[in-house]
Amino acid sequence: MTLDASRMPGSKRVPNLEIGDAGETRVELWCKGGKGQFSVAGDTVVFVAGVMEARDCPAARAQLDDDLLATLSAATNWKRQGDAVTFIGTKPLRFRLNTN
Repeated sequence: MTLDASRMPGSKRVPNLEIGDAGETRVELWCKGGKGQFSVAGDTVVFVAGVMEARDCPAARAQLDDDLLATLSAATNWKRQGDAVTFIGTKPLRFRLNTN
C-alpha cells in the first residue's frame, strides 16, 4: 500500500507498507525503512513499529518519518473502501492498494 500523499520536494519516495499474511510488515517511509507488525481483529488494528534503519536524509524529513510512525502506531481502527485503506486514530492515514 502507498500513502495517499504527494511526493516531497527533492524526493521520489512516498511511504508504503507491505503487509504479509501473518501481519509482518515492511515499512518504507520518506527516508527511513524497517519492519513492523500489524494485528487485526475485525475493524480493530494494532501496529507496532520495529527498528527503523536511519538513512542519510534531512532532519526535517526524518522528523516527518517519526511523526508518520507515531500516527500509524496510534491507529485503533481501519476501514477499506475500494482500493483505499484508512487507518483511524489521532489522525486518519489513507493508503492506496498497489494494484499493478
